[in-house]
Amino acid sequence: MPIRKLSFLFVALVLLITQFPLGANAQNGNADCSNLTDPSVEGWVDYEQMVKSLRQIEKTSFGRVELDVIGQSRLGKDIYAARVGTGDRVMLVTSEIHGNEKTGTEALLQMLKELGSGNNPEIQAIRNNVTIVAVPKFNPDGADLNQRQNVFPWEEVVNTFPQLKDAKRAWYYSASRGGGFDVNRDFNPDLNYEPRAEDMTKDGSQPGFFLTNESRALRNLYVNLKKEFGEVEAYVDLHHMGACNKNEGSDQYVTVSLDYPPLGPENNPKYKQYPLLDQEKSRRYVLAAALGMKDHAGNGNAETSPFWGGASRYFHASDRDLPGQARSSFALNGTATVLFEVRGQQHNWGQKQKGMLTKAVKNGLYGIANRMADGSVDKLNGNDFYNLPKYW
Repeated sequence: MPIRKLSFLFVALVLLITQFPLGANAQNGNADCSNLTDPSVEGWVDYEQMVKSLRQIEKTSFGRVELDVIGQSRLGKDIYAARVGTGDRVMLVTSEIHGNEKTGTEALLQMLKELGSGNNPEIQAIRNNVTIVAVPKFNPDGADLNQRQNVFPWEEVVNTFPQLKDAKRAWYYSASRGGGFDVNRDFNPDLNYEPRAEDMTKDGSQPGFFLTNESRALRNLYVNLKKEFGEVEAYVDLHHMGACNKNEGSDQYVTVSLDYPPLGPENNPKYKQYPLLDQEKSRRYVLAAALGMKDHAGNGNAETSPFWGGASRYFHASDRDLPGQARSSFALNGTATVLFEVRGQQHNWGQKQKGMLTKAVKNGLYGIANRMADGSVDKLNGNDFYNLPKYW
């Protein structure tokens, strides 16, 4: 299909998905945005349940799903990766890099089960043409404690990296909750980087330092996949945002907000030493996620549809520059990267809408995987990303 026609169809899609009617809960701001103070994780998959589910998925997949341990957390929990598919195009996905953002884990477990056991044409096409590698609970210590950061007191950091004995603490380290890091600031586009004391004075406009077990495990996985396949074509990072953000000029709440890497203005001269960076490519994969949500949207009724509220653009100021994020560092190495920010970080609220939110995430992931499998992601117009409504 010609690129111009695809662009036209996507504009039509945006007009359609932003007009979906909202269900009773979504129409009532008080019903959605009250009673959000209890950060309960009851009802969400915990670490032991996830491991049990992954092993069961592997067992019943007839060898299609393979489990691997890519590292250990500081508290000794294995960090699992699951691999399915035999295609040359690689899609890497992580969830719970922030331990209190849990919907993506549920979506990945469902998707892995379907890809491992299903045999419909869509599933077979993905398995034959794409290799999907998923890390469903990337920050298991933070997940157990239902907190954003991992567990890694600075004293242990210095014991692990003696060269940091007299260094300033990294800017994304927090002494609260026993001490730990925002793991999603701990990445560096230099995949060989090792921590240096003089770098600890830098801030969020500079790359991170690969201090945490989690970031180093994902770096190793990424490097190994690049060696095996030549490139990691797509990386998807699953997160949560606040529950009560509305699209601009609308009473419509955001269901999933999507973004490409925050690396400052287009063609930022700061990154001229990274010629593989392709922001338009990342935006194409964002569009593929939005299309996947629309593919399975049903009639738009919030009571019956897995997609409600709307897909939006995540906040992306032209001067927003965060190279220490995993998606930014991988993008500088040539990977198309996509951010999912799912409604309802507050878990008391999130449990009530768990099924719908999980399906929305899974459908977005299928949107990317399907279009990688048939090659149509390459024909999208990345600049149509700007036709998505913005919530800020």
